[in-house]
Amino acid sequence: MSFSECQDLVNTYTEWLKQKISVQDIDGVCEITTPFLDHHNDHLQIYVKKAGDTLTLTDDGYIIRDLELSGFKIAPGKREQILHSILNGFGAHLRGDEIIVEARTENFSQKKHNMIQAMLAVNDLFVMAKSMVARVFKEDVEKYLRSHQVRFIRSVKFTGKSGLDHSFDFVIPASQKRPERVVQAINHPTRQNIGFLIFAWVQDTKDVRPIESTAYAILNDSEQVIKPDLISALNPYGIKPLLWSKREEYVEELAE
Repeated sequence: MSFSECQDLVNTYTEWLKQKISVQDIDGVCEITTPFLDHHNDHLQIYVKKAGDTLTLTDDGYIIRDLELSGFKIAPGKREQILHSILNGFGAHLRGDEIIVEARTENFSQKKHNMIQAMLAVNDLFVMAKSMVARVFKEDVEKYLRSHQVRFIRSVKFTGKSGLDHSFDFVIPASQKRPERVVQAINHPTRQNIGFLIFAWVQDTKDVRPIESTAYAILNDSEQVIKPDLISALNPYGIKPLLWSKREEYVEELAE
């Protein structure tokens, strides 16, 4: 492909982009509808407000509100750090629930481009939400253990009597007061997740561990109500359920 052919492709794309952008005045605020789509296949919209020489670009809170409606709540801690890290990379910041980029007339094109990139990047958290929330919960559990000086080994893999390998989030070694404790952090407790833990521990792994070893399931009830039958399902199998909302009640038996 020649340089001129390549340039023609760029020009074609630029022309398409120009044709697909629409502008509307809403009470002195410029609404720009772009051809870029969110995970609902809705067009991203930017609102531009002018005050003196400053142009303020905002999404009017759409991206953050949509994430929260999709189940990804931006709470203080790791999730908030991830969000701010993404925004900082594009020179954006939050004001309430609005993504904001400040611009001037001479750099508006670049700043508008940055704004779109920031919106798309934060919107992508929806795609990663479930796996990310699970990872963040595990990090929260680790932080909790460290804050109470609980000795533990992270991400331990045991080979069960079936020959299958099973990964557990944390193992607290035996002490003079307590036996070995195997801990699994379950962000979204379901029958499937509970059943998998019961199989992994009771039916396959427990017999290859020291006889007094015990298992704990830390259940995230901070953003959902866990059905009582899911909690009680663990008890007959010797797996102790720990509700995250009541985690301070279990410090002694984990730290000893």
